[in-house]
Amino acid sequence: MTAAPTLPDTMAGAVGGSERRAWTVTALLVVFMMVNFADKSVLGLAADEIRADLHLSATQFGLANSAFFLLFSVAAIVVGIAADRVSPKLLLLVMAVLWSVAQVPAAIGGGLAVLVGSRVFLGAAEGPAFPVAQQATLSWFPDRRRNLPGALITVGITLGVIVSAPTLTWLIQRHGWRSALWVLAAAGALWALAWLALGADSPRSRESRAGDTPGPHIPYRRIFASRTWIGTTVAYFTSYWTVALMLVWLPSYLRNALDYSADTAGVVIVAPWAVGAVVLFGQAWLTGRLMRRGAGSRTARGRVGAGMLAIGAVCMLLTPLADARGPQTALIALGFGFGGAYATVAATTVAELAPPSRSGGALGLMNALVTVAGLLAPAAVGALVDAQGDAGYRHAVLLSGVLIAIGAVVAYVLIDPERDRARLAT
Repeated sequence: MTAAPTLPDTMAGAVGGSERRAWTVTALLVVFMMVNFADKSVLGLAADEIRADLHLSATQFGLANSAFFLLFSVAAIVVGIAADRVSPKLLLLVMAVLWSVAQVPAAIGGGLAVLVGSRVFLGAAEGPAFPVAQQATLSWFPDRRRNLPGALITVGITLGVIVSAPTLTWLIQRHGWRSALWVLAAAGALWALAWLALGADSPRSRESRAGDTPGPHIPYRRIFASRTWIGTTVAYFTSYWTVALMLVWLPSYLRNALDYSADTAGVVIVAPWAVGAVVLFGQAWLTGRLMRRGAGSRTARGRVGAGMLAIGAVCMLLTPLADARGPQTALIALGFGFGGAYATVAATTVAELAPPSRSGGALGLMNALVTVAGLLAPAAVGALVDAQGDAGYRHAVLLSGVLIAIGAVVAYVLIDPERDRARLAT
């Protein structure tokens, strides 16, 4: 990836001549992220069934989900830095194979210990997925064209939940929760075969690993100390807290606090993800339009992203004022949809800031710190639900609203990629 808004002349022709391959890779990585988030969401969709089968309290179930993120962040850092030196195609292939393997122990049987062990292993394999997928995709495009492919990779997350939520819910209700794990193992294996045949590294990625990319050598510590990297990481952390709640606890919230049936909840759960998809494409369009009109990335990425988070925060904080189920569901959909849609802004902002030889590490460490929210949020909400019953769900939404409001302020104040990129170059 490049830190400049245009490509060096030596690279422009290579990327332009590989247009079809660039979009093939992008399409495959959209499916990659679909499988990734179907893996993440399955326990949330089967929460009540798993708790009944394994006799778990809400706190125990929350901790089991938090275990997924135990090695998630460590793997994101290690593999993110490795992606600056090792073929992203190879890294993505290995990840997908490991996802399939990780599903098998819990699918076969066993209790809480087997479930936790398989989730820890799966989390380690999935931790680097988003930053490496973004790096692999964005490296095919110049900065001014990254908004759409970056948004598509993030929409893969949304599509994964939209497709898997009703499908896996139906499967869980009729064939048991372990059957869903077998289906996800097969999906990961099929994707790995497709990627082996059609995946590829970009010319820019190959030149960067070979040391042929022009530009100064910038230590990671200077990137991590920049206001833009710090602001993006903090804002994305608050957004990911919301994503973690959607994955783990929102299905139970719909069933237990809002009294939706299991099948209906499996459909309604799609609403915030669908809102998020619309927001992602809207953000990509607006950011691209602003940049084409000469707006700086402080406005096009920093302040547009802050505005998305602010809208999400307002909707979440208004939720307790709605008495009826319909308005509550609408506010939840809007709040989680806007609040959880920050990933593309974060990835394209850091990709603009970091030079090509440091993009994998910059994205990897950001993702590692951000996904600590996935370690904290499920356990925190489980404790709230055990202590307060259904009121715990509502307080969890309010807490998310406060966190996202903080993220919006931080993004608005700190993020300015052009300013910080210029400082790194001196």
